[in-house]
Amino acid sequence: MIIAVFPGQGSQSPGFLAPWLELDGARERLADYSDQAQVDLVAAGTQWDADAIRDTKVAQPLIVAASLLSWHALVDGGTAPTGVAGHSVGELAALPAAGVISEADALRLVGIRGRAMAAAADAAQTGMSAVVGGDQDAVVAQLQALNLTPANYNGGGQIVAAGTLAALAELAANAPRGARVIPLQVAGAFHTGYMAPAVDTLRTAAAAVAASDPALTLWSNNDGAVVDSGRAAVDRMVAQVASPVRWDLCMASFAAHEVTGIIELAPAGTLVGLAKRALRGVPSVAVKTPDDLAAATALMNGAAA
Repeated sequence: MIIAVFPGQGSQSPGFLAPWLELDGARERLADYSDQAQVDLVAAGTQWDADAIRDTKVAQPLIVAASLLSWHALVDGGTAPTGVAGHSVGELAALPAAGVISEADALRLVGIRGRAMAAAADAAQTGMSAVVGGDQDAVVAQLQALNLTPANYNGGGQIVAAGTLAALAELAANAPRGARVIPLQVAGAFHTGYMAPAVDTLRTAAAAVAASDPALTLWSNNDGAVVDSGRAAVDRMVAQVASPVRWDLCMASFAAHEVTGIIELAPAGTLVGLAKRALRGVPSVAVKTPDDLAAATALMNGAAA
């Protein structure tokens, strides 16, 4: 089984969409996505600087739009992966790729999600830091002692801590044994109780969206489970805004389902890096630019990546 994975917030970089807009129809597709998300994604992906595209209201629609642009470039020729999963906001690219919701609804929802999470983040001085290395149980225990939440279990020896800036500073000053603490450039404590108001907003919007059962194998961040119900997949995506991302369990489930190759859609690199540590020996391709599409197609067709 070859699967496609869709990255989360923080994977974007200034100008990364420029080469994608050279593809036929891409600029028009991105203009449609911009209308749905209420963000100028063409300008954001080609002209805006790092600070501008770090804004949660911009970053989330931009990442989902980029993933879907690269997804179309990969699959419109006729060959497609047989399974999909998205990391955090990447679930809003995985859902239309699996045929659960329309792309228009995905972009509308991600615009609402980004604005709601930005508003929730503005209500408190919070942030996130990656904790790389160390014993997982010891790391989690130290986070809990500091009233921090293990918001992302990314696998490969990485946990993302979320909470108040003061507690994160204390964590950095007293890192768990054998671990490094790396502050992340995000605006708030995502995937924690601080995001509860955003969940309420997104749930109301998602209730009006039509959902079909997945046409591809679809994994959930909630617990790494394969989800067969479209409505359940949408409900899990909503709740996940304020609950931990269990990408470690997704990767364990990939292994259990005998995944034989992983293709990460744009803006790619992070999830392939995690897979190389947690799923050793499974070939992967990071589709960062259109130049990477040939390698991804070769992997789907059974050739070496």
